[in-house]
Amino acid sequence: MSWRMRNLPVAEPGVPDRRSPAKLLLWVGKQQLGSLALGVTFGIAWMVAQALMPYTIGRAIQDGIVEDDLSALATWAALLLGLGIVQGFAGVMRHRFAVQNWLRASFLLVQVVGHHAARAGQAIRGRHSTGEVVATVSNDALRAGGAFDITARLAGAIVSYVVVAVILLSSSVVLGLTVLIGVPVLVVTLGAVIKPLQARQREQREEVGRLTALGADTAAGLRVLRGIGGERAFFDRYRDRSERVRLSGVRVATPQSTLDAAQVLLPGIFIVIVTWVGARFVLSGTIDAGDLVAFYGYAAFLVIPLRTAGEAVDKVTRALVGARRMVDVLEVEPLVSEPDDPQPVPAETRVPLRDLSSGVTVEPALLTCLVSAVPTETAAIAARLGRVAPGDGVVLGEQPLETLPLEDVRRLIVVSEPDPVLFSGELRRQLDPWGRAGSDESIHRALAVANAGDVMEGVPDGLDTVIDERGRSFSGGQRQRLVLARALVADPEILVLVEPTSAVDAHTEARIARDLRAARRERTTVIVTTSPLVLDKADRVVLVTDGRVVAEGTHRELLRARDDYRDTVTRGESE
Repeated sequence: MSWRMRNLPVAEPGVPDRRSPAKLLLWVGKQQLGSLALGVTFGIAWMVAQALMPYTIGRAIQDGIVEDDLSALATWAALLLGLGIVQGFAGVMRHRFAVQNWLRASFLLVQVVGHHAARAGQAIRGRHSTGEVVATVSNDALRAGGAFDITARLAGAIVSYVVVAVILLSSSVVLGLTVLIGVPVLVVTLGAVIKPLQARQREQREEVGRLTALGADTAAGLRVLRGIGGERAFFDRYRDRSERVRLSGVRVATPQSTLDAAQVLLPGIFIVIVTWVGARFVLSGTIDAGDLVAFYGYAAFLVIPLRTAGEAVDKVTRALVGARRMVDVLEVEPLVSEPDDPQPVPAETRVPLRDLSSGVTVEPALLTCLVSAVPTETAAIAARLGRVAPGDGVVLGEQPLETLPLEDVRRLIVVSEPDPVLFSGELRRQLDPWGRAGSDESIHRALAVANAGDVMEGVPDGLDTVIDERGRSFSGGQRQRLVLARALVADPEILVLVEPTSAVDAHTEARIARDLRAARRERTTVIVTTSPLVLDKADRVVLVTDGRVVAEGTHRELLRARDDYRDTVTRGESE
């Protein structure tokens, strides 16, 4: 096996088992069985080498010193040196694989949960806040990965416990039974505080998620809050929520401190019992001086596997709490799913795109505008045309859109929604996240079509400028134009825009409409709008009422022919 760390993210992470937190963790373990097995192997060698040292020292004292056999002393000393070398090498490798298993498990869960949240899109917003999802990805995944960090040491603790028990049984049945019975009793006793700890950890985790969500919402609306003088109210809310997080942390401290104290106290009591019984046997002549030294060594050594068992219980508990939150996210089904029997994309994609339920037909290589007095009606049609909302009856040529793989649909049809969303990072990556532009010149052309020249003039480092989260440093109109430029950089065969100019002034809107028509003259473009400036540049305008097409034509034809159209697009200005 190669010692090189594997690249992340994983190309094909697979389908996680989301039936329960335990099954999710088992699924993660199956993805890295090889490195887990190596970690366990080195963990066993590391701790068994430690377990054999007290026995080796005891034999060296008894055979070499008490019985004055220098040859035996040299043999046992050499064996002790060999155990030290094995322990050192195995310890280094055990730690290496423990960290590798922890990181691989954590980042696999980050990838699986993060990608699922991205695919679920709007569906996940109805179940979880942004802060909760962020906390799940950033915190819970690392906690869950901790269960795989402890596997190597736990395996070593179990095997070394068995080895010690066998040695003790061979020397004294009473001492052997004391170990065999005492250790499980200690583990069960430690488990008594696990349930309240788990419940309070879950409570704290939920409070942290709510605080994160409140912070994200406050930061996103900071500009508005300042405008209406609402900063103080949100500050008070954030302070109250922070106090709840603090109190939940204090409540976690009681069972946590009880567990920590028990991990020290109970093994200490156990050591005292083993030592006392061993001393009594020496005095009675049941065991020799070498055995007594070994028993003292085991009394100290047994603290390690016992504490490891207690630590494993704690880490697994935390992992299950984190896995429960991740399962909650993974259980959210995307609004649109992959087809059961995906079909290839037709060789010819410049064909009509039809929404059979509304009667809308989008002709290839034309600029088509959808108009409705109820904007949600045309927005719903746009979502169906791009398959970002559930629903069938959309046909590309003769091929039902729901039979095509989502990846192909997303590449062929891009839907730019009305709410402009930007993330923090380099502006170039915001405008070309897929790396499709090929050059900065292509990005600048898209910015020119979106009439975003003033935006570029206002950033200090051009496309290299790092922008704030959600693009808070830009106005609403600037964000809208940047998002339009991002859609143009993608250069899809079919581009669907929902109210792309609602936040800009009339002069800018007119220039965008003119330049957009010219830039997309050989591509299919659909625009949901009621702006006369945009509609006047359309090749076809489709009027929708009650979710169905009621009229088609050019903007000027419909203005003359239909009062309802005229009222919708003039917004009562003619009165």
